[in-house]
Amino acid sequence: MRLCTPITLALLAAPTIALAQSDVTPANKHAWAENAGWLNWRDAGDPAGQQGVAYYGRYLGGYVWGENVGWITVGDGSPANGTAYSNTNGADCGVNINQSTGNLTGYAWGENIGWINFNGGALATPPQPARLDFNTLRLRGYAWAENIGWINLDDDEHFVAFYCPADFNHDSRVNTLDVLAFLNAWAARLPDGDFNHDGLINTLDVLAFLNAWAAGC
Repeated sequence: MRLCTPITLALLAAPTIALAQSDVTPANKHAWAENAGWLNWRDAGDPAGQQGVAYYGRYLGGYVWGENVGWITVGDGSPANGTAYSNTNGADCGVNINQSTGNLTGYAWGENIGWINFNGGALATPPQPARLDFNTLRLRGYAWAENIGWINLDDDEHFVAFYCPADFNHDSRVNTLDVLAFLNAWAARLPDGDFNHDGLINTLDVLAFLNAWAAGC
């Protein structure tokens, strides 16, 4: 059954959607697909990382690059309802994150490989659902693509991990520079300014960021 119609991927140097800078760390940015090789979750776009995968709390957005399979989009970073992709049409498809379990659901689209089902690992024997480990901010489990098989998010040495949300400027430190970076993004109404991921940019985002910043990493 077709859940979503394919999304046409534009050249990443000239995107048609406003994606946040990648939240994937430089040291941990690869997943392994058994029939497609390494998938790079960070370095999409020009400059590198400008359109890699971003972590929006309840969902993902941005692009993955596979040397053997080309571009894969995990969503445009703008679910129609502001909370989660519906995965019912091509304008609203992507990967969602369950805020209680961390489980990933929904679909990514590869220009040369078709749909990638992030619910797929839950159907394995034994179940190995794709999920975000909230303690380490790294991905675990497996996703399934009909045309390339299993995508391993659970390798001990090569995996995908995200920056701590409080480290807003991604310099591996939490300090006042992160506050300034956030306030600049918030004032400019950039996608990163919607810190609480409710589809709005307002004072609630400032409060949410300050709480995260105070908690540290």
